[in-house]
Amino acid sequence: MGIKSFQGAREEQKKKYNAPILVEDYMTKNLVIFRPDQSILEVMELFIKHRISGGPVCNKNGHLVGIISEADCMKQISESRYFNMPILNKSTENFMTTDVETIQHDMNIFDAASQFYKGNRRRLPVMENGKLVGQISRKDIVVAALKLSSHNY
Repeated sequence: MGIKSFQGAREEQKKKYNAPILVEDYMTKNLVIFRPDQSILEVMELFIKHRISGGPVCNKNGHLVGIISEADCMKQISESRYFNMPILNKSTENFMTTDVETIQHDMNIFDAASQFYKGNRRRLPVMENGKLVGQISRKDIVVAALKLSSHNY
């Protein structure tokens, strides 16, 4: 005669994460925000002053309208050399990228890493309910991955 188990059905165990794994846990919250009417020269000076390589561009109402980066500034530098003219005092809106790819604040870093891998962006504005709340970079994702212990994967 066999032995019967009286334990009953076992409850399915959910995997718990000990470490923070969301974009909002690793994003930069204190941003240098640029304006569309701001001089490209001023933008370049702020890049150097704050040791950054790009940032979001917001209009007067605080809505995200673009991203400006060092690569965008290279266009201005290149054009000034080609036409043998000094760097002109043009506005940021002439050089910024307006097709802005964003990321949600509550996305996990693994999905964020996948988004960075599939795209060619170095930084992504972080949005919450349509509002800019921060920015995350590839480096932030690498830092997050290093902080997670192997059992969280």
